[in-house]
Amino acid sequence: MNKATFILYAILTIGLCQTASASSEVIIVTSFPKELFETYKQAFETRHPNLTVVVKSKQTSALVAYIRETSSRPDADLVWASATDAFAVLKADSLLANHSLPEHIAKRIPATIGPYSIHDPDGRFFGFALSGYGIMWHVHYLQAHQVKIPAEWSDLTDPIYHGHLSMSAPSRSGTTHLMVESILQTYGWKEGWHMLMALSGNMATITERSFGVPQGVNIGEFGIGLVIDFFALSAIANGFPVQFTYPSATPITPASIGLVKDGPNPENSIKFIHFLLSETGQTLLFKPQISRLPVIPDLYTQAPEGFPNPFKMEMTGATFSTKVSEPRYGLINSLFDQVVTFRLEGLKAAWSAIHRAEAAVQEAQKKGKDVTRAKALIAEARALASTVPIEESQTLDITSHFKKKGSLLQAQYETEWDTAAKTNYEKARRLAMQAME
Repeated sequence: MNKATFILYAILTIGLCQTASASSEVIIVTSFPKELFETYKQAFETRHPNLTVVVKSKQTSALVAYIRETSSRPDADLVWASATDAFAVLKADSLLANHSLPEHIAKRIPATIGPYSIHDPDGRFFGFALSGYGIMWHVHYLQAHQVKIPAEWSDLTDPIYHGHLSMSAPSRSGTTHLMVESILQTYGWKEGWHMLMALSGNMATITERSFGVPQGVNIGEFGIGLVIDFFALSAIANGFPVQFTYPSATPITPASIGLVKDGPNPENSIKFIHFLLSETGQTLLFKPQISRLPVIPDLYTQAPEGFPNPFKMEMTGATFSTKVSEPRYGLINSLFDQVVTFRLEGLKAAWSAIHRAEAAVQEAQKKGKDVTRAKALIAEARALASTVPIEESQTLDITSHFKKKGSLLQAQYETEWDTAAKTNYEKARRLAMQAME
């Protein structure tokens, strides 16, 4: 073999090895915790010993950004996450490939859960588990602090919960984003923000990641957390002294998986989707470390005792539409950060003063004192501490500036919102203090 032939042979051999290597992988970008994706990785690789699952773990917003940034040369095969609206964003950007499920899989899964489609009607992503959103609490913590058990989102605005709550930022958690968006759609922009601002004023902290909330509740660091259901169900299954409830206005929506358009390993990726939606894949959801709700209704006969069955739940008045949420996905995340996450201490100080002022007014009323001026001051303080610096009608004109990072107009709006929040909260605090004079 001469030198030229040898070099050509080596190049071809390396190319074939690389092709073989690439064809033996399934590359997944996911926001799910390790307990979930490791369970599925091991089970899938056992079923398909010639294939290897490679996992890239990212927060939902970072996941969406990553798929966008690599779209000219995709290096991932699958997107796997809980946030329905994140998939709507990727679909709108034409970043997900179409696929049709085989009949033996599709026929076992209903088209909808309540008013929501389990799978994308256009075959761009598929629901593999169902989730609701609600309130998780540490039983002994509430007993020790003599705090009553909450049942509704609105309950959490009560002064008794001041300093006892926790949630994550929607910009860092796709599930929290969906929860926030659902509240805004269910209660309306104005009333929804009033509720979110008031309950945020009762927060002990805003965690950086969604799993920081249940971890804090599990050990009694926080009394109450706003969480997606599987965090609480898993904690209960593992013996933590916690409980969970679905508020009456909460949606049950699918966690999904979608094929990345032009991903490197489409055939292997389809095998993974089919495994997720098979009976074997679905029953893995009942494992204590996962504790998610399958999309196949007849599997609930195998569920652990006390496990919720979403197909037998009465669907409530909660509203969630991806047509509403998708265009403003980035805007809502940014707005929440400017008025809550980054200004939490000022917001908490304002609401603490408002609560104290309202208690003082009640005592003054009992003594027959004139509290007309005090009530007016408190009403003004409440308005300042519970109103975001933008109307819903204004969002339609500026959503495009929040689709990608680095927009100068986005930075301008964020600066304006941050300044308004800082000013409003300090003024609200002063007004509440004046009401107590």
